[in-house]
Amino acid sequence: MTTTAAPLDCHTAIEPSILYLGTPVVLVSSTNVDGAANLAPMSSAFWLGWRGILGLDGTSRTTENLMRTGECVLNLPSADQVDAVDRIALTTGSDPVPDHKRQRGYRHLADKFGWAGLTPVPSEVVSAPRAAECPVAMEAVVEAAHGIGVRKAKCIEVRVVRVWVHDDIRATGSENRIDPDRWRPLIMSFQRFYGLGAQLQPSRLAGVPEDEYRTSDIDRART
Repeated sequence: MTTTAAPLDCHTAIEPSILYLGTPVVLVSSTNVDGAANLAPMSSAFWLGWRGILGLDGTSRTTENLMRTGECVLNLPSADQVDAVDRIALTTGSDPVPDHKRQRGYRHLADKFGWAGLTPVPSEVVSAPRAAECPVAMEAVVEAAHGIGVRKAKCIEVRVVRVWVHDDIRATGSENRIDPDRWRPLIMSFQRFYGLGAQLQPSRLAGVPEDEYRTSDIDRART
């Protein structure tokens, strides 16, 4: 069987308005000034060690809460929970609704946990609650925040201080590992929801013991 080689350069230069090429959906829970819980979906997030980088609207209630309290919970829904996430899309904890959000169809919603059908449960380190139904929930504290040139957006670095998971996604025979064949995160790609497919093939990176990726943040979280 013969194959046709691809051209040396088969790219085309384009200018997409967004670069949401595929990231996990996160439900960020935080605490409002009156002590009530806020919950907001976002997908501009990634993790390195026990640090997370969050890209958030600088004018949102979630960002205000994080900057004021210095803490949050990052709840990761599974692909099966897409309806819960979508129910609180285009909602805001801000009242009145900011003009730029009102023009995009946002409405004020005080009880986002209830509307999403999720149950708030107390966290151990931070004041914001966890979403009981989300298979992964990470309590975190704010380490740094930087303005970026996108509609007053902020890039917020958080340090994870507790990681909670459902037992049914844990790796068999391991106390601290998640089984990627059991954990099916909800993914956002260009504003559309997707799930993960089956494993394509083993990765040679799996030959690197996970413990070698541990950082001092884990020891710090214990205290």
